[in-house]
Amino acid sequence: MEGAPAEPSRGFLPPFRHFATQAIHVGQEPEQWNSLAVVPPISLATTFKQHAPGKHSGFEYSRCGNPTRDCLEKAVAALDGAKYCLAYASGLAATLNIAHLLKAGDTIICIDDVYGGTNRYFRKIASDMGLKTVFVDCTKPECLEAAITPETKLVWIETPTNPMLKVVDIQACAKVVHKHEGLILAVDNTFMSAYFQRPLALGADICMYSATKYMNGHSDVVMGLVSINDDALHEKLRFLQYAIGAVPSPFDCYLCNRGLKTLAIRMKQHFQNALAVAQFLESDPRVEKVIFPGLPSHPQFELVKRQCTGCPGMVSFYIKGNAETASTFLKSLKLFALAESLGGYESLAEHPAIMTHASVPKADREALGITDTFIRMSVGLEDSEDLLEDLSQALKAAIPDYKIRN
Repeated sequence: MEGAPAEPSRGFLPPFRHFATQAIHVGQEPEQWNSLAVVPPISLATTFKQHAPGKHSGFEYSRCGNPTRDCLEKAVAALDGAKYCLAYASGLAATLNIAHLLKAGDTIICIDDVYGGTNRYFRKIASDMGLKTVFVDCTKPECLEAAITPETKLVWIETPTNPMLKVVDIQACAKVVHKHEGLILAVDNTFMSAYFQRPLALGADICMYSATKYMNGHSDVVMGLVSINDDALHEKLRFLQYAIGAVPSPFDCYLCNRGLKTLAIRMKQHFQNALAVAQFLESDPRVEKVIFPGLPSHPQFELVKRQCTGCPGMVSFYIKGNAETASTFLKSLKLFALAESLGGYESLAEHPAIMTHASVPKADREALGITDTFIRMSVGLEDSEDLLEDLSQALKAAIPDYKIRN
């Protein structure tokens, strides 16, 4: 029935109406091609014939516009409830383009727990270009409010955060940010995907993704996406996309566009599998603590239910023991591949302190809770019983003589 909540619903927002239909049809109309192809063709041309000097049919040069990329951007805009979407060569390319909205002397407020690549870019590259970045716990709107100065021009949040899975109240942040004229709120929606969360509807100015993750969902494309509603902001970002040139290839756009067609059913299964994994780990005595926004034990569980239609496949936890225990666990996994990245159909596990967040200063990592026993998992689409069996045998390998004390 239309509007019926996905299973397991557990009090989350109902799914966005017409989502799967829009993913399949928006921007994909066969009538736009002479062949009436049902699947948009991969347009590899770098340049396009013009009717007369300066009179083209919508495309001139593939850096500033490509038919295959156009199909993808239209589809993503629809899924985000946005007027516009722009595609980039990577999530960090999208971040770079957004940062180019600013000028030397401006300040960025970035959430303290953030993807390692974003942290590295703001700290080590944007800083050399004259941009100052302040890292703030944006789960507390009062901390965000206190950090804003006349120089602040961009607030950058992730929710849930990477890798601690803290959840930020987007509406509360938007309320704080929009008290200040000209201040932009950007939300990295990579972990949730368009299926589980719509930041623009909650007051954000920019919704961005590393489409490498859930939006593509098959671990075979590196790409970034940015959705916006504001006409002036779109005009600036469209110019930057063209002028900076960090655009994705037509083939990658074709693959990501194809990935969107199964986004709805993939995310439902990611949620079910991740919930099963989180509940299993939470009941195991060898696990110190589980962090999953879909568990009642998560400190912002009620906020997640108000803000999202469900949860993705990201589960973090602390294993009892030390760094060697965590390493043994990770090396003992058979179905979960020991690898960086996330959001594909396959299950992955990694050690943030050594892998994805090694570029974050050690003191900052420890303050956030990214310790030697902290493990991040991207739960895939395998049969849940097989995933639980794999976790069970790896826990036994890591802590073989653990006794349950009464």
